Amino acid sequence: MTPQRTICPPIDAEIAPVLPQIRQIVPRTDQANLAKVRTVVADGIPGISKPDLTAGGLVDVERRTVPGLNGAPDVGMVVLRPTTGSGPWPAIYHIHGGGMVAGTPETALDVFVPYVHEVGAVVTSVDYRLAPEHPHPAPIEDCYAGLLWLFENCETYGVDPDRVMIAGTSAGGGLAAAVALLARDRRGPALTHQILLAPMLDDRLTTPSSQMLVDEGVWDRDENAFGWTALLGEHRGGADVSAYAAPARADDLSGLPRTYLEVGSVETFRDEVVDYAMRLSQAGVSVDLHMWGGGVHGFDLQNPQAAISQAASATRDRFVRQALEP
Repeated sequence: MTPQRTICPPIDAEIAPVLPQIRQIVPRTDQANLAKVRTVVADGIPGISKPDLTAGGLVDVERRTVPGLNGAPDVGMVVLRPTTGSGPWPAIYHIHGGGMVAGTPETALDVFVPYVHEVGAVVTSVDYRLAPEHPHPAPIEDCYAGLLWLFENCETYGVDPDRVMIAGTSAGGGLAAAVALLARDRRGPALTHQILLAPMLDDRLTTPSSQMLVDEGVWDRDENAFGWTALLGEHRGGADVSAYAAPARADDLSGLPRTYLEVGSVETFRDEVVDYAMRLSQAGVSVDLHMWGGGVHGFDLQNPQAAISQAASATRDRFVRQALEP
């Protein structure tokens, strides 16, 4: 039984006016609109130039493929490095968002570019296969394959293997959390931090926040159900879903890296993020949790000049810069 829709907090006054404009550009994420959603997410907003990932020549951008796991197809990667210096540098392993069904390794990657040329870091972003054409476990296995490749090639790219963190937004945040679990359980690469921004963690859709948004111009309960069903098919919400697909399913959260969690108060993922933070803390993991009042999914990208967006971006930036320090 689907829970009843619950009370929705007010949306921030600077964010609310832009939501109808966003919906005009990006249609609802469902099967009928999937091709258009993918095109808009990949190509960007018409009339607005794509961000310069080279930062005016300060960042080297390499696009390449790396081996998949156990005979799976090769995995695309984007690698950003400083054009000067030789390291060893810290690294951020980035996983893009898009509801498990859209996005490219360049999606929102520009947010991480300053860490390359201002701090001195390597940023890699993985081009994992998308659902529903490639359901679980294809996306998580691609993401893990990319992480293994990064650690195997630390010397080539000037990366300090003891200073690698993982980061992701939305679906990418869920995949980042799953990769951290997988690395722990497979005794794989050690990560210093996981940066989980509005992560997509729970396929069960039983929390109050998972039901409170209905056609609100952001990732609502129907879009969320579509994304999870694309990934898991008829197994969504069932008893046999793996924690590597939906990290909220994990019974044991001990031994995971220090975690930064961020979510808006008017967001489908709110309750599962807060619960994940609590359970991580109870398992002995150091957690920094930030819930931004009035924030919807992706609020900082929808109106970067809003006061709430400025505050969230500054808080996150300060944490990441400190985490990159030796």
